[in-house]
Amino acid sequence: MLIDEIKSRMTRAMKERDDVVRNILGLAVGEIQTAEARANRPVTDDEASAVVRKLLKSNEETLALTPADDARAAPLRREIEVLSSLLPKSMTPEAIAAALAPVADAIRAAKSDGQAMGVAMKHLKAAGATVDAPAVQQAVKAVRA
Repeated sequence: MLIDEIKSRMTRAMKERDDVVRNILGLAVGEIQTAEARANRPVTDDEASAVVRKLLKSNEETLALTPADDARAAPLRREIEVLSSLLPKSMTPEAIAAALAPVADAIRAAKSDGQAMGVAMKHLKAAGATVDAPAVQQAVKAVRA
């Protein structure tokens, strides 16, 4: 389970006295525990991954607004690296395009890019694929071209 992986990495970070890693993993554990309290049940790995993704997105947005020479930039990059390592790797646009082969005709027949994206996302979600929306957009454009 993802929560167990986070807790074991946090313990390792404590032993290594790595404050940046310990703090971000502690934050992730806290957010997951909050989600469990709200749901009144243990969260699934997918729900825990969503919490980690939310933290990752928040850090990426903060980093984008932080000047490169700011002292906070390096720890933010490290936190992003740690959070990213907890999530499954996303498929490349080329791999997504290959996975969309069974629905390629439906994607081409869609009246708009938005409808084509909907067809693609529905197919990929049903297949259990881990994808990022921008990569899916690239793959959809390639299939429609």
